[in-house]
Amino acid sequence: MKRAPPDRKAQAKRAALNALKRARRQAERAGVKLSEWEGEFLGSVEERVKTYGRAFGDPEKGAAGEALSAMQHVKLKEIAAKAKGDKPPMARRPMRRGPKDEG
Repeated sequence: MKRAPPDRKAQAKRAALNALKRARRQAERAGVKLSEWEGEFLGSVEERVKTYGRAFGDPEKGAAGEALSAMQHVKLKEIAAKAKGDKPPMARRPMRRGPKDEG
């Protein structure tokens, strides 16, 4: 008996919901106080993924089979790192100018 191929959208939806729940649980267990914005972000993204299967409307912001956009992935990773107690990402620095061209 052959099994049907897995539904990629359903897999992405489950993975996104699990990652959101995991980040929230880690923060609660570690006693890390999430900012109001971070809590609202986790809640609103979770709600949109449950309702629509993905958390962004513009197809240019993420891959077709993904539930979160690229920037939502980045923010979720930052919140998870904060909950783990990892050091914050490096501060942004202005671009460095390369050697000047002669001529």
